[in-house]
Amino acid sequence: MPHVNIKYFPVSLSDERQSELIATVTQAVMKTFGCDEAVISIALEPVEKDAWQEQVYLPEIINRRDLLHKKPNY
Repeated sequence: MPHVNIKYFPVSLSDERQSELIATVTQAVMKTFGCDEAVISIALEPVEKDAWQEQVYLPEIINRRDLLHKKPNY
């Protein structure tokens, strides 16, 4: 606990950019939840643009909008 899954359109992320993202998210999670780094897991999951509606937008944004604390502006 906790687990963060970041879904995004496939882009080329260098190892350095991935490390920066993971470190930033890890620090935010540790600060917010008051937990140790060892219990945090983070996944980076590229999702093809053509599959976004079906795999992410509908099931996770529309159907679970009650869980969203930051909503997209579109």
